[in-house]
Amino acid sequence: VQLQAYGGGSVQAGGYLRLSCVDGRRTASNNGVGWFRQAPGKEREFVAGISWNGGSTLYTDSVKGRFIVSRDRSANTVYLQMNNLKPEDTAVYYCAAGLGGRLTAQPADYRSWGQGTQVTVSS
Repeated sequence: VQLQAYGGGSVQAGGYLRLSCVDGRRTASNNGVGWFRQAPGKEREFVAGISWNGGSTLYTDSVKGRFIVSRDRSANTVYLQMNNLKPEDTAVYYCAAGLGGRLTAQPADYRSWGQGTQVTVSS
């Protein structure tokens, strides 16, 4: 069962988007959820993560102060609010469920990857 990411699009630099990660089968209700992205020719990289109860968050340095991760447990959805977008944020964005109880930035520590959503930021 996979988590599905939605909400991508094309925006100009300085714009914003909000991505949604829907956990339709509640497979990650007791797990952290991570957001990752992968640009063409690059490895998948961690963007942000949130613990199972929303009490802890983790961000990669390049998005700190611009992106905010949150979750609505009643809606089985995790959000990634992306503000002040930059061309270097262009990538396919994925969400996945954490395997353990601790938030990590390693893709190998996540499961239930779904199809991503494309984010394109033009200068």
